[in-house]
Amino acid sequence: MNRQSLTNNQRVGGIDLYLKRIFALMFGAVGLTAVAAYLTIWGGGLQYLINFHTGGMSALYYILLFGGLALSIWAQVRVFNMKPASAALLLALYAVLIGVTMTPLIASALAVNPASILMAFIIAALMFACMALFGYKTVKDLSFLGIFLMMGMIGLILIGLLSFIWPGMMGGTFGTIVCFIGVLVFALFTAYDMQNLKRAYAVIGDDNQKNQLAVLGALHLYISFIAMFQYLLSLFNRE
Repeated sequence: MNRQSLTNNQRVGGIDLYLKRIFALMFGAVGLTAVAAYLTIWGGGLQYLINFHTGGMSALYYILLFGGLALSIWAQVRVFNMKPASAALLLALYAVLIGVTMTPLIASALAVNPASILMAFIIAALMFACMALFGYKTVKDLSFLGIFLMMGMIGLILIGLLSFIWPGMMGGTFGTIVCFIGVLVFALFTAYDMQNLKRAYAVIGDDNQKNQLAVLGALHLYISFIAMFQYLLSLFNRE
């Protein structure tokens, strides 16, 4: 076996370990989210997240929701200045916060259509797997999607914020369209991020940076998966 073949084999083996690390972190975060949601619902924590007098969310819910958003942004900005273990710890904390803030949606689905939770999870998992594989395998450059996906995500965040002020705006056809767009945006984000993670591995030589990038990649893929699950669950339980 010549030197070129050895180098290629090392590169393939290296990227396999890199991707395994990313998916281990990502699915670990999904597991933490599920456990946090379960413990919050069955431990009686839902009463602290919902204001039963007004029918809206409590102040604690908004603190956790926006705290989680701020944590994810800060982690993405600072990840290359942290030790990989510290970055992974932040990912775990973020996953727990998401699990807690997801409980009103999950509790609503449990009351109306419990089977929709499993259905949304399976469909989100299948879509995620297909789009991740597509992003990894395709030779087509997906970088052109970046600006459109970012604009779409910002639009979805703004609509989400406005829905807190005017809850009725998410009803009817408009809410259904938003859910479909949300699923599409984060499905495409999965493919886009996978291609970027593959390319980044090829240009980053430092092992510590690769470990940091693995945590960042796990965070991005986790956000896409959870967002698809949430939009699908909302779609299946629309009135």
